Amino acid sequence: MHCHYCDRPAAFAAESDGVTVGLCETHFQERLEELADADGLDALKERVDVDRTE
Repeated sequence: MHCHYCDRPAAFAAESDGVTVGLCETHFQERLEELADADGLDALKERVDVDRTE
């Protein structure tokens, strides 16, 4: 899968209503920054179940 915004390989994929979109690391970070600036990150956290194992 390739990034939705460029031709780089997708590092992340998001699926909603049967549609999957890939994002490279750069565009993923940019989208997260936009969400944080727009106060949308809190709403996204409520909708997404994220498990991190590091």
